Amino acid sequence: MDLKTMTYMVVGATFALYIFIAIKARAANTREFYVANKGIHPVLNGMATGADWMSAASFISMAGLIAFKGYDASVYLMGWTGGYCLLAMLLAPYLRKHGKFTVPAFIGDRYYSNTARLVAVFCLIVASLTYVIGQMKGIGVAFSRFLEVPFATGLVAGMCIVFIYAVLGGMKGVTYTQIAQYVVLIFAYTVPAVFISLQLTGNPIPQLGLGSDMIGTSTSLLDKLDGTLLDLGFKEYTIQKGSTTNMVLLTLSLMIGTAGLPHVITRFFTVPSVKDARSSAGWALVFIALLYTTAPAVGAMARLNLMETINPAPGVNLEYSERPQWFKNWEKTGLLKFEDKNGDGKIQYVADKELNEMVKVDRDIMVLANPEIAKLPNWVIALVAAGGIAAALSTAAGLLLAISSAISHDVLKSTFAPDMSDKQELMAGRIAMACAICVAGYLGLNPPGFAAQVVALAFGLAASSIFPALMMGIFSKRINKAGAIAGMLTGIGTTLVYIFMYKGWFFIKSTAMLPDNVDGWILGISPGSFGAVGALFNFIMAFVVAGMTEETPDHIKDMVDNIRIPAGSGDAVDH
Repeated sequence: MDLKTMTYMVVGATFALYIFIAIKARAANTREFYVANKGIHPVLNGMATGADWMSAASFISMAGLIAFKGYDASVYLMGWTGGYCLLAMLLAPYLRKHGKFTVPAFIGDRYYSNTARLVAVFCLIVASLTYVIGQMKGIGVAFSRFLEVPFATGLVAGMCIVFIYAVLGGMKGVTYTQIAQYVVLIFAYTVPAVFISLQLTGNPIPQLGLGSDMIGTSTSLLDKLDGTLLDLGFKEYTIQKGSTTNMVLLTLSLMIGTAGLPHVITRFFTVPSVKDARSSAGWALVFIALLYTTAPAVGAMARLNLMETINPAPGVNLEYSERPQWFKNWEKTGLLKFEDKNGDGKIQYVADKELNEMVKVDRDIMVLANPEIAKLPNWVIALVAAGGIAAALSTAAGLLLAISSAISHDVLKSTFAPDMSDKQELMAGRIAMACAICVAGYLGLNPPGFAAQVVALAFGLAASSIFPALMMGIFSKRINKAGAIAGMLTGIGTTLVYIFMYKGWFFIKSTAMLPDNVDGWILGISPGSFGAVGALFNFIMAFVVAGMTEETPDHIKDMVDNIRIPAGSGDAVDH
């Protein structure tokens, strides 16, 4: 069976499964729409959390980052997994014990202020919408290859699928859909990795294959990759190329951003008890580790295969007229482009931008293209396409739920329209989600970078605004409503300004802006790393303002004590 037919069959079957689950598990009330009636088993919730977490950035883009950045990209592995440890230990159990539906609801209660709640909603929407833009980029990449159409057409097709099952199912439908998506994406990620590791090193375990010798040689895979890169004028794969300060700040920003992402935290509201919330976090780490420990091998092997396909031997370049089918397929999407600069009809792939004829190799294509480059069976290639789409769709749905619940529950029901019925609130949530899909899709057509870069910006925004407010709300009775509001606005404000300085207002670049490179960054801090600095500003401002204003009321201090007492979770009470 040819590749196109096989891909349509595999991807079509997974779509049918997702939509079937969404319809069968359709939310009938707001409790099911927001928190799946708090009835999800911790193992299943851990699996759904893994799918929610392993987004297009993890499945599609992270290995592409590793492929092109090498050692420096290790910060994404450390930051994104380390953040779950912070979330499991410092936030999830306490927030679950408080028993509300949303993160802004907790902030509104803890800081006894609807203004604080609305500021939290603003921070949530900004961070989540930025995150969704990254997912839309991944959806566009996956669908454009799957349908063999331009990127924009693929993005619109993906938006339609997200709309159908996320708007219908709510958290209940999305949770069960994400469980199915986890199974699809983890098989889609690990199976080709096993095949390629066997091809290159003879070792079926990719994590071990990364450090093994190439078949028939005494040269390790990483040494071979370093040598090939140096021959083409690139820097070595295994050395640090960026500044240590920026790497530390980026790791910290990703970690505390992970712990502050509302759509991830909301997953722990869906389990029956505090104990189950802790258990869910542990299971989520196990399920996430399966992909994250495989990613370095996938990235390194993809880069080596790409270069050896185009440059079969030192000084030998591939004839453009003889380019393989995978090259032609990705050219159709516009994400891979060749320009014959010297007119010799050959593909020249080198570090020198003036000589390099591979004028565009979008990093987000590496995972999806890798099985084709390695000439794996068609069913494996089709499986990877299905996995990439599952990863992008699962996280997009979770983010859109966080946005819709913030608007319908925290803005409308809790603030401006307290008398609205359960049915009206449910409808408002679905309308808000539909609007968010349209906005994110529009911005996804012109993202400020590849998927993982955009997602890193979202983590920085969550790190600078939501994480400090939650931490201080749980562990400090001193912080009052004025301090929390000032801290959140300072954190997200400084981070947004810094991002816009380099990425443009609404991601539209201007010639008047500073250059988006290390030479223009203040103290060498990249936009993606600034979230940690913004968080520091948040903490400082909150404590300064709290010290200058009236003390936290006694009943709020009692609430903080109650949240931190290790007792049963009780029922959710939301007003």
